[in-house]
Amino acid sequence: MARKLAISVDWQGNFDRARLLERVRVADQVGVDSVWVPEAWGRDCFTLLTLLADRTTRIRLATGIVNVYSRTPAALAQHFATLDELSGGRMVAGFGTSGANVIEHFHGVPFEPALTRLKETIEIFNTLMRHEPLTYQGKLFRLQRGFTLRFTPPRPHIPIHLATLNPKAKALTAAHADGWLPVMIPIDRLANEIQGLRRDVAGAGRDATAFEVHAPGAVTVATGAALERAAMAQAGTIAFYIGRMGVYYARQLERFGFTAEVDTIKTAWGQGAAAAAQAVPVPMRERLGRVGDVEACRERIAAAADAGADIHRVNVACDDIKEYARTLERLIA
Repeated sequence: MARKLAISVDWQGNFDRARLLERVRVADQVGVDSVWVPEAWGRDCFTLLTLLADRTTRIRLATGIVNVYSRTPAALAQHFATLDELSGGRMVAGFGTSGANVIEHFHGVPFEPALTRLKETIEIFNTLMRHEPLTYQGKLFRLQRGFTLRFTPPRPHIPIHLATLNPKAKALTAAHADGWLPVMIPIDRLANEIQGLRRDVAGAGRDATAFEVHAPGAVTVATGAALERAAMAQAGTIAFYIGRMGVYYARQLERFGFTAEVDTIKTAWGQGAAAAAQAVPVPMRERLGRVGDVEACRERIAAAADAGADIHRVNVACDDIKEYARTLERLIA
């Protein structure tokens, strides 16, 4: 059975727009399920998604993720409804709360109560997608004038996938979302985490088989000189989330037994990002993701699928577009 693969595009820093668009076009052609565009404190996600909607035909288009603070729930609904129209109904809303550092010191918005903000955003967003009058009485939002979008959204519901970590946030995911974007879960603990989430989905009276779960660790196909670069990039991502992105990711890793590693990486972060990346041990990297040749990555995708994951994030570290296409095809099969 063909795997559902996802790719993520990073257009922060220096990037080659033509190369990026070509790789997404190829992914669309070979059968990749979805492309996810992140947003942090650089370029926005929706501008690129507009280009991708115009350049692709079948691949799902998603935010991976957009925070629920920098735009009002209604503004998010406007973005997604418009893009769903432009793309022919291919949008997925990847939402999350990001972290207090970004929300309070870049966007200038109070972070707490984060769970309330996420829940109310989802409820308002869904009301507008259904093209119902917006009357809402929440703790944060009180909306009484009955506005509707000035066009009928092409779909009455856009799938919502949530990036959540703690038990209360995962319970919200099970009750209100269509998919889960877990992070920082070692492969040997993944089955238990997914089983628990699906039980919560069923407990909320929803169809657990229709709920999509992403594998939390990406696989990166790389060989030769690219292998070490990809391994260090993976280590750098882990170190960044521990050293720079507040306390939640570190706590998540500590919950899975990485307390000593987290302490070491935090200490090394004081010496710079490169030192922190070097402090990430190989066994930790390999439990959280996989960098290797095609067969090694296929094995990891199979292991995540056996654990219950539906969607698998993949990277291919090569410059040749034909090789990129062939590699994606081998990973899908």
